[in-house]
Amino acid sequence: MHDSPRTSVPLLARACLVAGPLLFAASTFFWHDGRYGATGGTIVALSVPVWTYGILALLDRMGTVLPRYAAALRLLALFGVVAGAAFGFQGFFEQVYGMDAAGSLAALEQHPVTAGLLLWWTGPLFPLTLLLLGAGLIRTRQLPLPVGLLICAGAVLFPASRIPRAEWIAHIVDVVLLAPFLIAALRQPRQSAAGPADTSGRRS
Repeated sequence: MHDSPRTSVPLLARACLVAGPLLFAASTFFWHDGRYGATGGTIVALSVPVWTYGILALLDRMGTVLPRYAAALRLLALFGVVAGAAFGFQGFFEQVYGMDAAGSLAALEQHPVTAGLLLWWTGPLFPLTLLLLGAGLIRTRQLPLPVGLLICAGAVLFPASRIPRAEWIAHIVDVVLLAPFLIAALRQPRQSAAGPADTSGRRS
């Protein structure tokens, strides 16, 4: 049984599933003393919404099997976009205004609530989105099991690569995250065994 337009992943979304994590990985090469800087920050700010566009397409597909789970995860993903892009803008403005890491953190301390909302409290939402996406893919089996497992692994390792700002760790995690989304883009998702039955009574 062929996928309907509603349950297939469009070509543009598949391209975003590759372009998003690829751009994000490229931003790490522009780090300077563990900071994104203007170039790296710009790439991050642009990569996150591109990546999320592809993720939303996977969630639309997942919604045919886990509608409530996918709906809640869509909202979380949108907040994750804001948080992820905010860190990119932080790196951009640090270099534009000639601020070092200590000066940037000191300035943010003057605005604890708003800095918390845009950065520190919402910062984990993007990797949390990836973790729950991977868990959903494992549950539905709409893609090969290693795809979901690698996404979960990358999401768990994500904070370890960004908090200490160790470049070699970040590069490894970037590859761990790029690989499953590349597979997801190249392989057409299939209907889960838990999916709805077609009119002939067989599972689609």
